[in-house]
Amino acid sequence: MSEVESAPGRRSPLVFLIPLILFAGLSLVFLVGLFSGDASKVPSALIGKPAPTIALTALEGLQRDGQPVPAFTMADLAKGRATIVNVFASWCAPCRVEHPHLVALAEAPVVKQGKVAVVGLNYKDEAENARRFLGALGNPYSAVGVDRAGRGAIEWGVYGVPETFLIGPDGRIVDKHVGALDVNSAQKLLAKAAALAK
Repeated sequence: MSEVESAPGRRSPLVFLIPLILFAGLSLVFLVGLFSGDASKVPSALIGKPAPTIALTALEGLQRDGQPVPAFTMADLAKGRATIVNVFASWCAPCRVEHPHLVALAEAPVVKQGKVAVVGLNYKDEAENARRFLGALGNPYSAVGVDRAGRGAIEWGVYGVPETFLIGPDGRIVDKHVGALDVNSAQKLLAKAAALAK
């Protein structure tokens, strides 16, 4: 047997580094994409389209000023005023963080004058827990619709709670904020709503 036949083919050590280099490069691309941009600006295919028609029931036992708080309908969203629709749940920690900003929105002059409405969509929650949540933190909503099974939120393209939508006077979705509102995002949303109300 000759030496040529008995010597196994040797590969360069660099061949083994190629998959590692490719993996590191792809990981870098994914990380840059993951952490760049504003997480609250998740694109929505519903922007500019009418708010989805869903049937919601009122939050059982919820009262405001001694009167039952009604559910809202999609027809209510197209009554010539801007509407801020907030998707919330009592079990949602970020909902507790944003709630004071919603209470402040409800006290804004354009809301008090009825030019802008603030309504809530209670997502996959127990009625007693939702009432306790609003009783403890304040109720900024003129209407609360219950989506116990979560099907309505699917129609609205909700990724998770909290999310907030701005509906124009014609019932079309104008804007969407994903995640908890803070002072700045709440003020921007209110300014957009007030501009639509004119």
